[in-house]
Amino acid sequence: MTPTATDVADADLLSPEAVADPYPLLAAMREHDPVHWSERFRSWFVTRFDDVSTALRDPRFSSDRITPYRRAKLEGPDADPALRAAFGVLGEWMVFKDPPDHTRLRRLLSRSFTPRAVGRIAPRITELVDELLDAAPPGRIDVVRDLAYPLTASVIAEMLGVPRADQERFKEWSDRITGLVFGGLSDTDRHRSGAEGMGELTGYLTELVARREREPADDLLSGLITARDEQDALTHDEVIATGVLLLFAGHETTTNLIGSGVRAMLAHPGQAARMAADPALVNGAVEEMLRFDGPAKTVVRLMADDVELRGRVLRRGQRVFLSPSAANRDPAAFDDPDTFDITRRQGRQLGFGVGMHYCLGAPLARLETAIAVPRILERLPGAVPAGEPHWAPVLLSRGMERFPLLAGGAGAG
Repeated sequence: MTPTATDVADADLLSPEAVADPYPLLAAMREHDPVHWSERFRSWFVTRFDDVSTALRDPRFSSDRITPYRRAKLEGPDADPALRAAFGVLGEWMVFKDPPDHTRLRRLLSRSFTPRAVGRIAPRITELVDELLDAAPPGRIDVVRDLAYPLTASVIAEMLGVPRADQERFKEWSDRITGLVFGGLSDTDRHRSGAEGMGELTGYLTELVARREREPADDLLSGLITARDEQDALTHDEVIATGVLLLFAGHETTTNLIGSGVRAMLAHPGQAARMAADPALVNGAVEEMLRFDGPAKTVVRLMADDVELRGRVLRRGQRVFLSPSAANRDPAAFDDPDTFDITRRQGRQLGFGVGMHYCLGAPLARLETAIAVPRILERLPGAVPAGEPHWAPVLLSRGMERFPLLAGGAGAG
């Protein structure tokens, strides 16, 4: 049943129905109440393309949601030391900073993530995809757990210079940090587990950074240590925090994109056949995967000042969820937006954001997806979903925790 204006009044994007398919509810919000105050989440939801695009560029919509939380919850004598330390690391992440700190960090990191820089690892990505497909169990394969996650985690770990023998340890750490970043602020159990995972990962990277300071290598971590721009440099704490960010964000988004991309292609076999027949369509296909069912359901901002938007006043200090998922299916921006079309010419999708916080890792995510999705489809001919996927029940990201396929061709060359 299509949601109505009445449904929007009590919208719950974490209901089982909305987690499985958020688009009907997002469409109703976009149509009936595009700047929606949610009593349930004590936050605003902004859903129209023009509003989301504008807000992502507006400095009054602040990215720093860590500092207010630390001041309110973690500065007292009874605060959990592990949680205080974990949020100290999060506070150094570029994605949670506003200018001028954000500008400085992005300048120092940007050279490592240009399309040309990441393009050099394309052969290794192809090699890893084939290794994972060769090792996959025959008959039934999980796109997320057997392919997308280990691929993206291995790529960013190898780029940073993490020894292969240690890479499996990052799965547990990353899963726990996910609860810290994406869990609700009142979810103390997930926060505590995430803080412990953050502490273990930070400790590991501290040792690895010390090793690279003594013996630099041709890897990204060594590049972070030696990053220089007009006498500027990353501090020791910034190197550690950025390493944690890259290991976490460097696979989370792309895992979700690859999983949803394979799902979209299997659901639209005509589009998959067109891409297979004409490999030149693959880049357009990736853009359509980002638009149609991309990994960024919402993006959090805190109001740094009062802003009036469509007759509503968003007050200083209030939380706002800007929704790329809703914006990317706005009929005012895209013709026939609920249709998956890899030859679509409109290319303004917001899957990686826009403006100064445009995703630094977008070239790497695009490259991994452009290699992995066609190769998975080629190597698993006739694959079909083995039931419904299991979606992560979170507000911010759109991704599957499991996506099993019945794949008689698994492992076949």
